[in-house]
Amino acid sequence: MSRFFRFVVASLLCSAGWLNAQKGAQNGEWRSYGADAGNTRYSPLKQIDASNFSQLQVAWRFNTANLGPQPEFNYEATPLMVGGKVYTVAGSRRAVVALDATTGEMLWMHSENEGARGSAAPRRLSGRGLAYWSSGNQERILYVTPGYRLKALDAKTGQIVNNFGNNGVVDLKLEDDQEMDLVNAEVGLHAAPTVVGDTIIVGAAHLPGGTPKSKIHVKGYIRGYDVKTGKRLWIFHTIPKPGEFGYDTWESDSADYTGNTGVWGQISVDEELGMVYLPVEMPTGDYYGGHRPGNGLFGESIVALDIKTGQRKWHYQLIHHGVWDWDIPCAPILVDFPFNGRIVKALAQPTKQSILYVFDRVTGQPIWPIVEKPVPVGDVPGEKYSPTQPVPAKPPAYGRTDTSVNELIDFTPELRAEAIKIAARYKMGPIFTPPVVSKLEGPLATLVFGCCQGGTGWPGGSYDPETHMVYTFTWANVSPLGLIKPDPSRSDMNFIAGIARPPDAAPAAGGGGNALNVQGLPLFKPPYGSISAINLEKGEVAWKTPHGETPDVVRNHPALKGVTIPRTGRGGLVGVLTTGSLVIAGERGTYTDEQGRNAARLRAYDKATGREVGAAFMPAGQTGSPMTYMVNGKQYIVIAVGGPGFPGELIAYKLPD
Repeated sequence: MSRFFRFVVASLLCSAGWLNAQKGAQNGEWRSYGADAGNTRYSPLKQIDASNFSQLQVAWRFNTANLGPQPEFNYEATPLMVGGKVYTVAGSRRAVVALDATTGEMLWMHSENEGARGSAAPRRLSGRGLAYWSSGNQERILYVTPGYRLKALDAKTGQIVNNFGNNGVVDLKLEDDQEMDLVNAEVGLHAAPTVVGDTIIVGAAHLPGGTPKSKIHVKGYIRGYDVKTGKRLWIFHTIPKPGEFGYDTWESDSADYTGNTGVWGQISVDEELGMVYLPVEMPTGDYYGGHRPGNGLFGESIVALDIKTGQRKWHYQLIHHGVWDWDIPCAPILVDFPFNGRIVKALAQPTKQSILYVFDRVTGQPIWPIVEKPVPVGDVPGEKYSPTQPVPAKPPAYGRTDTSVNELIDFTPELRAEAIKIAARYKMGPIFTPPVVSKLEGPLATLVFGCCQGGTGWPGGSYDPETHMVYTFTWANVSPLGLIKPDPSRSDMNFIAGIARPPDAAPAAGGGGNALNVQGLPLFKPPYGSISAINLEKGEVAWKTPHGETPDVVRNHPALKGVTIPRTGRGGLVGVLTTGSLVIAGERGTYTDEQGRNAARLRAYDKATGREVGAAFMPAGQTGSPMTYMVNGKQYIVIAVGGPGFPGELIAYKLPD
């Protein structure tokens, strides 16, 4: 199908109402975290295109360093733009600010010190975003504080809306169908709340779960609230209570004490269908599930709810009894596309395992068959593995999934020989190879792609209703998943993440970081980071390109002198923006550019081919996800940047006047 014909079809569908849930940002604004309630991260704007992208210049910069007692260096926000104002969270106290969209001038700021409750929060700093709501004569900004309180502000003034909740605040540690310490209970949220119609949907997040203190934990229930009053409308138990659907998937009464299973990524909504789509994380214990035998619904599941009642409409579990920290980390993307002679209202879910799962979002049925395939079973004492896992027939994985000798570094024969020697101390295998008890004599751990950091992370992907392609970044990061017995004073778990050490050395935390290297070079081959385009009409990966400049450690390594290294791309968690003309993403981290500067680039790609067509200088790496808007006939691209020694900033780009 030609690009012109796709455009015509998309235009007709949009006018007929088919694309209501995935229409992208409208009227030059950006009113939702993901552009629209379907989290397409798409805008039809195309003033900035391949012919002029490299001419972009800085329109304004907003430094967040003083919005809190200390600077924040990992600034993850995506701002909104409504009516000529940019709204964002910022700084280490999670202040909310309104800026002039053309100059970056601060129009108002709201901040508070939550004291001990804020200091004890599992999800601190600025967070990832906020929500906007309007009834015509009222405009509100909704956000969740680090201390897990939902607040409503007047969008015009930044003042608290006193008739919302209790003087403008809903305490999210109350009315949660469980008792918890209002100061120290380990639950919070980095994500933006989702507002559709007059309903606010709020998720829940916890600390990383590789080394939990206990098998008993706070549960991550999901709730809906009235946007005008703050009244709780409904609650969904992501771990079912006795008598509820799914309770029997938790063996040995483990549903009664197991926690987590929240939604720490963004939530999507189809207002026309009246359905909410939850990307649910895994239960307590990222790498050991012996205290929670069974498949454990609704862990690692897509769950569709009725937006008015919170009642489950359908669900699909992507991972049974997970032990890989493959939480569903990002928003489901709501997509409408032609398939087998009809228009499918679908949901496309990128994942840490670099697999895109695609469902009919009305019924929950897979668009392509998903087959329960036998997977490796481990031998960790007390663990009860699922013998099968669901694997889609299409699309194929858009990133690497299996660890093997074939994937090891091969820049030179000497480096490869050393890599093979290092890898021999670990277990490798196909996707779903489980963690091992770490032993000095080996294996130290299982090497796994994706895991806690890798594949597609919380920034998620984007969707183009013109090309019917999902565009997403994937990080080829490998983590060592080893288990050790904890000191009983540290945890009551049978096993936590860790790597075996000699008796005279303290145990080191494992299961998360990646210290795997050969003379300082990554153990596995590049590309380290890539952007892929997945064609939903065909269920195929249309193209894949390394994203980001080759790191200095690779370009300048003495062992590689005289060796030609193609661009490797860079790792990290990277969000992608799709516009009417381009796919746009900044690179994470910095490199030494041709002018000797410590720099990064905001890069643009041709949507059809993946060819890079332009780049703009950034003083630090991308930490948030890019968005775009138009004011007074000028298109702007705004992105959050930061890094070591560089406090978080918003940078707005535009074409020269």
